[in-house]
Amino acid sequence: MKPIPYGRQHITDEDIAAVVETLKSDFLTQGPKIDEFERKFADYVGAPYAVAVNNATSGLHIAAKALGVGPGTKVIVTPLTFAASANCIRYCGGDVTFCDIDPDTYLMDAAKLEQILDSHPAGTFSGIVIVDFAGYPHNLEQYREIADRHGLWIIEDACHAPGAWYTDSKGERQLTGNCRFADCTIFSFHPVKHIATGEGGMVTTANPELLERLRLYRTHGITKDGAKLEKNDGGWYYEMQDLGFNYRITDFQAALGISQLSRAEAGLVRRQEIARRYDEAFKGNDKIKTPYRCDDVRHAFHLYVIQVLDRKALYDALRANGIMAQVHYVPLHLMPYYRALGNAPGQLPVVENYYEHCLSLPMYPTLTDEEQEYVIKQVLQHV
Repeated sequence: MKPIPYGRQHITDEDIAAVVETLKSDFLTQGPKIDEFERKFADYVGAPYAVAVNNATSGLHIAAKALGVGPGTKVIVTPLTFAASANCIRYCGGDVTFCDIDPDTYLMDAAKLEQILDSHPAGTFSGIVIVDFAGYPHNLEQYREIADRHGLWIIEDACHAPGAWYTDSKGERQLTGNCRFADCTIFSFHPVKHIATGEGGMVTTANPELLERLRLYRTHGITKDGAKLEKNDGGWYYEMQDLGFNYRITDFQAALGISQLSRAEAGLVRRQEIARRYDEAFKGNDKIKTPYRCDDVRHAFHLYVIQVLDRKALYDALRANGIMAQVHYVPLHLMPYYRALGNAPGQLPVVENYYEHCLSLPMYPTLTDEEQEYVIKQVLQHV
């Protein structure tokens, strides 16, 4: 059997045709497919607005800048994430405080978040960056209530969780990224994610003022909108009104995203099937902790993470047998860069314990039943 990765893209003939059609059109960069992709993605997650960018890191950066992060701004961030979720604050000159995770969901622990906020003077912190780790969504209604009491904004990193939902206090399903409770939500279109454009990302928001800032920062801080210009010398005229970036996605990437989006739901259904097979195979095995499940939450299962006693031994055994299991993630506060800023081992015991035992098994829609059975067999044999 050929090597089995932990995640991979799925490119169809329809995807290729969509890209080729755009490559033959008049637009390669800033064309009509970007607007179309933004509209369709906003509809998919139930958000009023969406802004496409060249990758999710860029989306996090302009979201932080749009929310006013700068030197002296203090933001609380989960340590269980890829570096970009915290780096976006540092790019703007802000300071990061890490909050430990819940031992079951692996999300930022709401009680510990409140402890951090209550132990500092009012106004110390400006916002929080939460991450829907592995595809399990935060209950944003709960975090919004905390944020409002302390005057905070919320950036939701939902790169793992398009299509996920939770049930609010009224019994209504809230789709990840609808921005009913978050100020900005960021999604990734990296190849191993649910929707792939090679590289790419999307920022959703319900705030028209944030929307305008996001669009401005995406394109060098430049606008040609006549209503916003300080003067207008003619049809060619534009103004750089702030220091922005070149974070634009291409038209042919957007075409691929539109095509991928059309089967996003089918991919989620398949991920649920794979997760259920893993759950059943490992049920009752006291050597394996499987992902937390809840009836009123839809887990998007970007990752299927187990915990085992000897993670290194299982990792090596799976790799030796062609299964490219992976570890997500080394806690950010343990990285040399963040240790140099005052963080240290032992300060976040839950995430540090999680890291010692976690392993992500193969999880992607084109994983075959035969391949999954092989993975299960190898895990049970070597755990």
